[in-house]
This record gives sequence, structure tokens and C-alpha cells, in this order.
Amino acid sequence: MDKTVEALVIGSGPAGMAAALALKENGINEILIVEREDAPGGILLQCIHNGFGLHRFNEELTGPEYAERYINLVKDKKIEILSGTCALDIVDDGDSKKAILLSEEKGLLEVSAKVVILAMGCRERNRGNIAIPGTRPAGIMTAGLAQKMVNKSGYIPGREIVILGSGDIGLIMARRLTLEGARVKAVVEIQSYPGGLNRNIVQCLNDFHIPLYLSHTITKISGDRRISSVEIAPLGESREPQNEKSFTLACDTLLLSVGLIPENELSLKAGVILDKVTGGPVVDSNLMTSVPGIFACGNVLQVHDLVDWVSEESAYCGKAAASYVRNGLLKGREIPVKPGNMVRYTLPAKVIAGTEAVISLRPMAPAQNMSIIAKAGEKILYKKKEKKIFPSIMLRFPVKDMPEDAGCIEVFFSAEDKK
Repeated sequence: MDKTVEALVIGSGPAGMAAALALKENGINEILIVEREDAPGGILLQCIHNGFGLHRFNEELTGPEYAERYINLVKDKKIEILSGTCALDIVDDGDSKKAILLSEEKGLLEVSAKVVILAMGCRERNRGNIAIPGTRPAGIMTAGLAQKMVNKSGYIPGREIVILGSGDIGLIMARRLTLEGARVKAVVEIQSYPGGLNRNIVQCLNDFHIPLYLSHTITKISGDRRISSVEIAPLGESREPQNEKSFTLACDTLLLSVGLIPENELSLKAGVILDKVTGGPVVDSNLMTSVPGIFACGNVLQVHDLVDWVSEESAYCGKAAASYVRNGLLKGREIPVKPGNMVRYTLPAKVIAGTEAVISLRPMAPAQNMSIIAKAGEKILYKKKEKKIFPSIMLRFPVKDMPEDAGCIEVFFSAEDKK
């Protein structure tokens, strides 16, 4: 089967659907969304807790409810979704891009598109990424897999559980498993501060009296056929485990909530340059990657805290991609955006002189009484005081007018007088 469309969107999570809707709203009619799972919705389908949609829909929704809103909008606009289909490669095809797809139902497909939007989301880091010593028993899995088992399949992964990492998925699963009758014995975090949102610390740990060990790590896993215990040690000033102070917790399950990685194998095959910090594509202010005609949005670009921001960013991406299809994008001198003091990364990596842009960033560590500043030379483009900043909370701000003569824009935090 060969097919030609104006725009191909890879992924039907909140990013892919929002981008496709924006394409449609901006005059692009021939759109195909490709989804490797059997149904659209992405990770939201297993996130049955509420807290979604407050910014986008002005009401609090569960993950499936949020996904359903977008699925219905896509159906109303008659945008085609090809489910159960994997994108294997993207290659140049003259003025277009050709995607090689594999479908269980339709076989090998080739789809030619004027523009491709990458919206594949992210995946969890696993034990292989963090190299915990010990045996290799059953009962070790990512928090997201446990979430899928409980919420979609109705299985409890274990009864005596330890969670490594205090990311939001791990925190939410601590509460979920406790409510299902399991005993969550501890959450262990290598950093000196929690990795998840403060509300999840309160609602998922404190409310259930689940201990959180900061500046600790798991130094050994024990078990024959199934995990039987983990050894936990505090970290010293040099960040090395203090084994003489270690203790053991018996458990039959270890959940890993140790970070998310943008799903970018396909991006690499397409020749897209990736950012070493975010793991996602390097993009300009239109969210176009280093390969003309290929755009990226959502968690494949940077890991977001709120799905509402994913939808907003992806709608912007779809609008820019539509402009590219119709008449190309605004050309102009590109200005690099560089992270400064206390800023882990900024996105986009470059903006166009004389235009507007929204810049996203993530702080390196928690701090109080800081100002976020964007500066071009000696000219301050943006400044705002923040009482508290956290690595778990992504910050976003607009820059109305990029100076025509700027060599680069630096984004950094500056300490404010507490008074």
C-alpha cells in the first residue's frame, strides 16, 4: 500500500492529536496519524487519576477523559488514524518525506508527506540504564509498567513494594498500590530533593505514611527466582554510598521511577540532531528539527509536567507545520538560546530575530527567591520573580520581540533580596 498525504503525524497521544487538529484548523486536509498501539490516546489511557485538563478545558479530568476529548475532536474533523502501525524509518523523497510503516493488518506501507510531525512521546529508564548490582530476579519493573498492569489489566504486581526514584509516576503508584492493598515500604531517592510535584509528595506519600528516603540509593538487589530484598544506603558528602550505614528491606517487587527519556530512535534514523541534555530534537522557534520538513512536539521533544502544556505546544507545532506546507516558514537570522546559571536546559535552542517566541526551561535544583531573566547582551528581554523553583516544574515565558542585532540570548536565574 502506498499513500500520499500533506502531513504525517507519528503518535496519537495528546501531542499527536493536538498537532493534527491544528494542521486541520490551518488549512491542511490530507492528514494521517500513525499509532503503534491498538487505539489512540497514548499514556493517558492508563492514567486513571485526575488532575488533567485544568488549563486546556478549565475542568479537572482523568487521563482517559482528557484523551477522549481529543479523540472525539479528531473524529469530528475526520482525521484518519492508522492504529497498530509502527513507523520504521523516514527518508527524503524529493520535496517530500517518505515514511516506511509496518502494520499487522496492512503489511508494509510507504507514505509520502510534505511534512512529518514527530509525537512519539517518551519511555521510562529501566534497570539497564542505572546499573544496580545484584541478582536478576523477577519482580523488577518500571512504575509505568506497573501502572498499566493495575489500571488496564487488573493485575497487582506484588504485595511488599519498594520504589526507587520519586518521579510522579512512582509517587502516584505508591498511592494506587496502597489503595489496592499492597504495602509500599519505602520510596528511595538519590537526590537531596523529591523528583515529583509537591502535591504528589503530600497526597501519595505523606497521606499514607509512606517513608521517603532522600539522598539514598539501592546498592544491591537480592533474590533467586523473585526479588526478596534490597539493600539501601545513604549518600555521603561525596555522593558515594555509605555502605556501613546501609539497611535491608524485604520486598517482592521493586518499581523503578528513575526518569523519562524521549522516544527518539526514529528521529535518529531520520537524521535529526538530538539535544544532549533533553534527549529530544534540537528545534527552532517553529519546533522544526535540523531536518527541514520534520517537526517535533510533546514529550518526544522535552519531558513535560502537565499534559495541558503538551497540547498547547503541539497545537503551536501543528500551526507552524501547516505554514510550512502552504508557503514555507518565516526566514530570518537565527539567534541561539543558551542556558545560564541554575538552568538545566532551554527550548527552543534558537529563535528568529524580530519575532515572538515562548521559551521553556527547567531549573537545575530547588531554590527560593530567584528571578528568571532572559538577556541579550545588556538588554533584559524578560524578568520575573519566583518565590520557589523546582526541577520537577518546567517554567515557560514569552519573549515579545527578539532584538535584530542580538548575538545570543542567555536565560538564567539570579538570587533576589529576600526582603
